[in-house]
Amino acid sequence: MKVLFIEYPKCSTCRKAKKWLEENNIDFTDRNIAEHNPTNDELKEVMQKSGLPARKLFNTSGNVYKSLNLKSKIDSLSEDEMLKLLSSDGMLVKRPLLIGDNFALVGFKEDAYADILL
Repeated sequence: MKVLFIEYPKCSTCRKAKKWLEENNIDFTDRNIAEHNPTNDELKEVMQKSGLPARKLFNTSGNVYKSLNLKSKIDSLSEDEMLKLLSSDGMLVKRPLLIGDNFALVGFKEDAYADILL
């Protein structure tokens, strides 16, 4: 099984997740989220496979989220508006994203990775 690992290399959580994947010999394709934003379709796929709503895909501690003052605006946005924002700037997206044939994980929790991949 090969999975897509979308990460920001400078993010400590992403580095921990990548190290975990490597230590457990998981075959993955690596993609820098800052250079290649997740597309609208990829984000919809993540929502469908993870069961998470669009608002849970935002990196709420990121500078872009804060500079756009999204905390006060998020409740008034439609799902389509959220997805358009998320796909416009990878730094708005919570990371890492791990996408497989029948699953998607947002963020890194070792237990969740182990449950699905081991």
